[in-house]
Amino acid sequence: MMLRAYGAEVVRAPADVGPDDPRHYINVAKQIAKDKGGYFPNQYFNKANILAHYQTTGPEIWRDTTGKITHLVAPVGTGGTISGTAKFLKEQNPSIKVIGVDPEGSLLHHYFYHTKGQVKPYKVEGPGEDFMPGALDMGVIDEMVVVSDKQSFDMARKLVKTEGIFAGGSSGMAVFGALKIAKKLPKEAIVVVILPDSGRSYVSKFYSDIWMKEEGFV
Repeated sequence: MMLRAYGAEVVRAPADVGPDDPRHYINVAKQIAKDKGGYFPNQYFNKANILAHYQTTGPEIWRDTTGKITHLVAPVGTGGTISGTAKFLKEQNPSIKVIGVDPEGSLLHHYFYHTKGQVKPYKVEGPGEDFMPGALDMGVIDEMVVVSDKQSFDMARKLVKTEGIFAGGSSGMAVFGALKIAKKLPKEAIVVVILPDSGRSYVSKFYSDIWMKEEGFV
């Protein structure tokens, strides 16, 4: 609705098709760019995605924690955020542990642990995938945590009520994963968690009690 308000044409793609299907959202975007002479950033395979966070997010975290960060927790989607940030931080201190957070139903944690899995539908938007993104460097990740839709949405709703942080579902997922990790760490650990989205786009979804009931999360 917001994009349409700005005058954009919104093209919807089915969420239950594989990456080889022409109806898959990435393939649809590629075709639109080709047909209309547009630009397709291709963030899942664009190395600039990694470079942007290597040059900005990583240095910012290192600077703002005065080099004391011990753990980085971030959702895993296209891979650029966690890959670029982790690469920079590990260059400064190789002992920093990096934890990726993946939605229940995604295949990325299966790729990381080399286990067999089947993609299943999930409601949290942004993180997770049914293929291996080229912008995701598994080599800089030390551990993966899996979080359910309900855990993600409940945490996002808790954040706005208790902390005044109007966060999106992937942010709720990240915080839930970070708290899960933090319980096992010593008190002196410095854990930085990246919150990639706001709640602006989800007012009619998980911030709605009606939607939560309809989807079976209450």
